[in-house]
Amino acid sequence: MKSKACLELSDVKLIAAAAEAEAVANQWAVTIAIVDDGGHLLWLQRLDGAAALSSRIAPAKAHTAAMGRRETKIYEDIVNGGRTAFLSVPGVDGLLEGGVPIFKDGLCLGAVGVSGVKSAEDVQIARAGIAALKL
Repeated sequence: MKSKACLELSDVKLIAAAAEAEAVANQWAVTIAIVDDGGHLLWLQRLDGAAALSSRIAPAKAHTAAMGRRETKIYEDIVNGGRTAFLSVPGVDGLLEGGVPIFKDGLCLGAVGVSGVKSAEDVQIARAGIAALKL
């Protein structure tokens, strides 16, 4: 039987604090979602001024990144490239840039999804949160 690392609450809090700090430093009103490797929500934080819809989009991005084991921009590019049939994949609805998986030793531990600003800025916030783990 194999053993693998998993996110603990202290890790989630560290990711969330670093992601929030990145957003606040840039004056970006966003929602930050963190999920485990099965796409289950561990953390949801909607900063002041973030649009209500972002509280649905951020978890969807995180879920898709965790389940797919890749950044959600890949899926957005697939759809934008003309493969619209990909929209019919069951249970996948976060097909927008802004979901970033968390990897350690080649295994996915979960993902961070951010919504509320430009897609590249969402990714910047998610990556800042993940970087706090120093994996």
